[in-house]
Amino acid sequence: MSGEEARGFPAFPAQGGRRSTRGKSWWGRAWVQALEDTSLDSDQLRKGRRTANSGQVGTITISPGRLAATVYAPEDTYEAVVEIDRLDDDEWVRFLDQVVARAGHIAALLDGEMPHDLVDAAADAGVPLLPGIGDLDPSCTCDSWELPCQHAAGLCYQVGWLLDEDPFVLLLLRGRSRETLLEDLQRRSSGPAAAAAPKPSETEVREGVLATDAATLELSQLPELPDLPPKIALEDLVVSGTQPLAELEATTLPLLVLDAARRARAQLNALLSGAPDPWVLDEWQDSIRLAADHPVLRERVTAAWDRPDAVALGVRAWSYGGAPGLDVLENTWTPDAGDLARARTELIAAADGELEIVVEGNRVTTAGSVRCQTRLDRTGRWHPYHLVDDEWQPAGPPDRDPTVALAVPDGW
Repeated sequence: MSGEEARGFPAFPAQGGRRSTRGKSWWGRAWVQALEDTSLDSDQLRKGRRTANSGQVGTITISPGRLAATVYAPEDTYEAVVEIDRLDDDEWVRFLDQVVARAGHIAALLDGEMPHDLVDAAADAGVPLLPGIGDLDPSCTCDSWELPCQHAAGLCYQVGWLLDEDPFVLLLLRGRSRETLLEDLQRRSSGPAAAAAPKPSETEVREGVLATDAATLELSQLPELPDLPPKIALEDLVVSGTQPLAELEATTLPLLVLDAARRARAQLNALLSGAPDPWVLDEWQDSIRLAADHPVLRERVTAAWDRPDAVALGVRAWSYGGAPGLDVLENTWTPDAGDLARARTELIAAADGELEIVVEGNRVTTAGSVRCQTRLDRTGRWHPYHLVDDEWQPAGPPDRDPTVALAVPDGW
């Protein structure tokens, strides 16, 4: 059956030390954190990060309960395998029960997305999605006794990269392919109970509640939340009955309508899934978002604010890091002292102790022969900055690893 199918992933080319092994997405970072929390040998993890970036790990094969790859080391060729417990049928039933109990979860999964709070939902059902202590069972044909050895660790770090691109890989490791999971969800959502439920006719309009009355009602009296609508693209959009203002180009109104629809969908998805609301933006920040997401509007935004340099810098920050990236461009704040101390230690270790470090608020700046800066945002990611014409400018996407700023080349 489809849940038993294995998937092969092409080998990652050598990264030249520029790709972080910490993971870019929530799922990638969570996998790496679980790997490092359950490992007993930090030295092998450090070697594993180098192996992951070296281009020596071959095609990765992932099947239920198992991931494997050939590692082409300079001295020999090794077969690295990591096994992880598969969820049994009862655990999958409990997990799916939790999913269908939350409209936001089932809507997101059917839409091809995997919200990270599924981990909490699974935990509520007593089902582990991410590996815990003792869950990962690495082996390798090398003669190293450490668990994991650097070859198996390198393979695990690259799985974090796979999860950055497709978090459904984790569910395959736990025993279900994306196709099998979605088939199960569709059967549950269209089963006997769903089929027996009354369905509105195509012409029926769902009644709402006047906003002036909503504040006086109990939660139980409010109408049910709507289902999450599907994503739409510009070519799917129909704008009729509205004429744009004379000063707007004909192409601008559909873009603004599309943007508003996507923002509304993000707000509804957050409400349905229980996730944090999308970042609240002021007028300036929202203008930068529009200019970054829709380049055709950039000239108009720049003219409206009459701050071309600030708009250009804001667009760069947003393009790299979204709202948190724009926030660290413009604001400083005081994070936890432990986070700053760890960042300082990692930067010094990455440069073999040859760096001078200056800490100011959430900004850590290196002095001396290597000049760079990394800024911690309020979600726990570090944003690399480089000095250009005596101005610190965003130099790349954020990372959980503060040393990523050292890997961004001058003149990026």
